[in-house]
Amino acid sequence: MNKICIIGVGLIGGSFALGLKNTRKIEIAGFGRNEAHLQQAQKLGAIDTYSLDIARALSGAELVLIATPVNSFKNILELIKPHINDRIIICDVGSTKGSVIAIAKEVFGAMPPRFIPAHPIAGKEQNGVVAAEGSLFNNKRVILTPTDNADTQAIEYVSECWQALGAKVEIMNDKIHDDLLAMTSHLPHMLAFSLMDYLIQSHSNALDYAAGGFKDFSRIASSDATMWRDICINNPNEIVKHIAGFQQSLDKLSNLIKEGKAKEIKQLFINAKTARDDWLNE
Repeated sequence: MNKICIIGVGLIGGSFALGLKNTRKIEIAGFGRNEAHLQQAQKLGAIDTYSLDIARALSGAELVLIATPVNSFKNILELIKPHINDRIIICDVGSTKGSVIAIAKEVFGAMPPRFIPAHPIAGKEQNGVVAAEGSLFNNKRVILTPTDNADTQAIEYVSECWQALGAKVEIMNDKIHDDLLAMTSHLPHMLAFSLMDYLIQSHSNALDYAAGGFKDFSRIASSDATMWRDICINNPNEIVKHIAGFQQSLDKLSNLIKEGKAKEIKQLFINAKTARDDWLNE
C-alpha cells in the first residue's frame, strides 16, 4: 500500500501511524474536525498530510483506519460511504465489536467485505496524539472480528499491519469478544470510576489519605470519559451482566467478613494472588 488515511489521530490512531512508519515507507493522511490537533499530529510525525475535507483525505488511500469514539461511527461511516470503493479496506479500533458491525450494516445495507473490525488491547490513561508511541502495540493482543463475508486478502493485510507493529493478532467472533472484554476491560474501568465516585460522595477529604495501593487501583479512572461512555452505550448488556456477577463476588466476600470466617477469607485471597501471579509470569 502507498497511502493510509487515519480518521481520529489520537492515542491509538497516532500510535498506529508512528508504528507503521517505523516498518515501511508509506504516506499517512489524517482527517478530523480539529485542525489544531491535526497540525500537532503532523508536527509529531504521526501523519504526513491532513485535510478537513474527507474526499481529499481519502483520495488515493487504500486503507482507512477509524480511530474515533464508537458513538461517532455512524456519522463517520455515512461521511466516508460516498468515497469508498471495492478496493479500499476499512478497519477500526473500537472496544466493542457487535455494535460496530451493526452500525456498518445499517449504513452500507450489508457488511462491506473489506471492512475488518479490530480491537487493539492496549492503551494508556492519557489520551491524544501527544501520548502516542510507536511501540504501544508491541506484544499486545489485537483481536479481529471479521464477518462471514469478509474478504480473505483484506483480513491478511490488516493482520500484517498489526503484526508489523509487534502485535499478536487473534481472530474471534464479535459476541465472544464483547463478552470477554466486558469482563477484562470494561468491568475494571467501571470499578475504578465507581470507586472514585464513592469516595468523593462519601467523604470530601478521603483522597488525602489514599496511598500507593489506591493509586494503582484507581489509575484507569483517569481514562477518557467520552470513550468509556461510548463503550457503556455500545456494550450495555454484557457490562451490566458482569457488574451483577462481580456484585455477587463482593457479597460473598462481605458475608465471609461478617461471619468472621478467617480461613475462607485467606483462601480467597491466596487464590486471587496465585491467579494474578501466574498471569503476570506467563
